[in-house]
Amino acid sequence: MTSPQEIPRPDEQRLKPRSEVVVREDRLDYTPNTGSVTLARRRAGRLVAEWGHPELAWTAALLVSELATNALLHGCLRGRLFEVRLALGADILRIEVSDPLDERPPVPRVAADDECFGRGLLIVEQLADRWGTEPRSVGKTVFAELRTLPARPGE
Repeated sequence: MTSPQEIPRPDEQRLKPRSEVVVREDRLDYTPNTGSVTLARRRAGRLVAEWGHPELAWTAALLVSELATNALLHGCLRGRLFEVRLALGADILRIEVSDPLDERPPVPRVAADDECFGRGLLIVEQLADRWGTEPRSVGKTVFAELRTLPARPGE
């Protein structure tokens, strides 16, 4: 849907592109192994549904899975954790995955038919309303945002 965007001032962009206030937030560090991707995906889907947006749970879980897999394959160092952050605002769900390497910014590519990898960012690009990268003092954050519908009453 959108192209990656380099955000110049990350301190002003943490879920505030539209002066959003964070209503719900979850942040957890994961060890750099494949089991962590599964845990992060399941946690994201469960939390988004619990936060009153079950219609976004599957999409959020898939975005976390793709971004966490990219962090694991391309951004992690032995012994350094990666972080998954979910932040819910009034009309945006922001998913962030931060890793310790910033030398290779993520770029979507077209994978050959016989390749097993190389489609993750194309999936993110299709599912997210907006996505991009932000530099950190150490490493980078890759984010994806989804517009939300108003939460159901009582949730």
